[in-house]
Amino acid sequence: MAESFFSLSAPDQREVLEIAREQTGRPSHLLEKDVWVVWTLGALFNSPVGADLTFKGGTSLSKVYKVIDRFSEDIDLTLDIRKLIPDLIGDQFRGELVLPQSRSQAAKWTKAVRDRIPAWIAQSVRPVLETAMAKEGLQARLEVGGKDQDQLLLHYPALKVGTGYVSPLTLLEFGGRATGEPHQAMPIRCDMAGHVPNVDFPTATPIVMDVARTFWEKATAAHVYCEQGRVRSERFSRHWHDLAAIGRSQYFSEAIANRTVASAVAQHKSVFFTEKNPVGELIDYQSAVTGNLNIVPQGNARSALAVDYANMLEDQVMIGNALTFDDLMQACVDIEVRANSV
Repeated sequence: MAESFFSLSAPDQREVLEIAREQTGRPSHLLEKDVWVVWTLGALFNSPVGADLTFKGGTSLSKVYKVIDRFSEDIDLTLDIRKLIPDLIGDQFRGELVLPQSRSQAAKWTKAVRDRIPAWIAQSVRPVLETAMAKEGLQARLEVGGKDQDQLLLHYPALKVGTGYVSPLTLLEFGGRATGEPHQAMPIRCDMAGHVPNVDFPTATPIVMDVARTFWEKATAAHVYCEQGRVRSERFSRHWHDLAAIGRSQYFSEAIANRTVASAVAQHKSVFFTEKNPVGELIDYQSAVTGNLNIVPQGNARSALAVDYANMLEDQVMIGNALTFDDLMQACVDIEVRANSV
């Protein structure tokens, strides 16, 4: 009879990780972290709070759609804005797009979301994970993080370590200014599943954002940084990698042709995520999604991106042969051309 991975002793878990490493060719510290990522998603979406969440970002592309060939470690989640600030929104919004009618209203909504997310995490999310950990006897620690206290960090007792690029924690980052639509429930399993006889691993069935929306959110984020000529944080090269992966996937043609989603993303960011270029002009998201997308950085921004990409490669987060940085940039040139031609 199969045993749960978490019910095994630490030495047996290490042995399982080594067997899976040999079977999959993946570093054992990434296989270990993957177990915690899937377990966390399962705990969340098996609870009532999961009905109001949408799983998105690179980890959804990796775990659900099998689009990207890198390990994606963070869990990005959108809490339906209609559930978080119903008193401000009212009941007039029943479709996909929920936008304030003015900049002052947008500022009011944004402040309310930022004010309420920390309490919602403390009251609705943290107890779910604490209860699930206690039920399974897991020795992990939860910590609230982020500048706006909108993150929940699950620190687990690592059995394996890498170079340090990937930390032994599962980071849940929550946003609350969208509905997460379009989305659907889809099953996922651990990367080790099926590779080690008589061992069961966590599974989950999260509500997952559609690839088209993920593409346009990442593309417009890359567009902003290219227009500004600077990368404002480390570990950002993953977005370009993901765009290139989507560009090679079966989902790309449909994603760039989906003008409804592209326009919805542009409208949403134009209200909630206004940005300016170096001369102080507002960056035009609608222009970006209608023929003027720019996702290939130049100058210092390109150099910083290359350094971050090299760091990502060093920790073996890629599966198989990764693109060189120059090839990655050429792939993004091709995406630009195709997206803009539509």
